[in-house]
Amino acid sequence: MSKNSKLEHSELAGEFSEDGITVLVDIFRTAGSNEDWTMEVVTQGEDLIRWDEPFATDREAFDEFLATVARDGIRSFLDDADPSVH
Repeated sequence: MSKNSKLEHSELAGEFSEDGITVLVDIFRTAGSNEDWTMEVVTQGEDLIRWDEPFATDREAFDEFLATVARDGIRSFLDDADPSVH
């Protein structure tokens, strides 16, 4: 993706709060494309967690985020040993 590419953000992207912790879930792809979706989570401390693999749909990406929160808790984004990749 070039620096000048416009991004299309999913309607599912936005802030998510649980247990007093809020993170920003960003799900995006190049605008006007049929590319797979990329997902990133930005913590309150501005740590960036990016999933290695893209998702076929924005719904799959968001469902993976919800599954991660259900399985590991929202604090897993804060306690991750390597906060750059999930």
